[in-house]
Amino acid sequence: MADNASGAVIVADVQADFTQHWNGALAVPGTDARYLEKVVAETREFKSRSYAIIATRDHHPSDHVSFFTTHPGTNPLDVIVVNGRRQVLWPPHCVQDTPGARILLPSDVMTFVISKGMLSNFDSYSAFRDDGGNDTGLQQVLEQLGVRDVVVYGLAVDYCVKATALHALEHGYRVKVLLDLSRGVAADTTLGAIREMKAAGAVID
Repeated sequence: MADNASGAVIVADVQADFTQHWNGALAVPGTDARYLEKVVAETREFKSRSYAIIATRDHHPSDHVSFFTTHPGTNPLDVIVVNGRRQVLWPPHCVQDTPGARILLPSDVMTFVISKGMLSNFDSYSAFRDDGGNDTGLQQVLEQLGVRDVVVYGLAVDYCVKATALHALEHGYRVKVLLDLSRGVAADTTLGAIREMKAAGAVID
């Protein structure tokens, strides 16, 4: 992908609650201080090459549908059906106005911040739209920037990175996913996500 203004980097959900370094409520394996330092350094490098840096974040209300605490009698990692949709249940994480929701990129690196999962009744792994089809505004941002090439990395490969990459491909962008700057929740679902993204047309690096 060329180093020019037609490129954007989407850094998916590098937030305190998803990292081991910050003892996050839903820490993804391999998210220690070294990982975070590498993400920051490489993101700065992309910015120096004129890429727009778009950080995404989960920004949930305290009664979000993805929290097992919202559904009495359930446990973390249970899978239930909500309004006809399959829903994985997680510990409460990235709740609005809490330290765990903090994005771990320096503010001077980020060009835009896209918030997702802000409605109680819809989950949103993708940075483009939630499970109810509600738009996050990311597509409009990319259109305004004149973006054609999208680089995606962050947390987690098997959920938000995958969903964002697949929707970017649906919108006609050329997509590259950087595994070295990403981490997955589980080995099997991460491998499946890589295969799915590659089959859909993403370049996996």
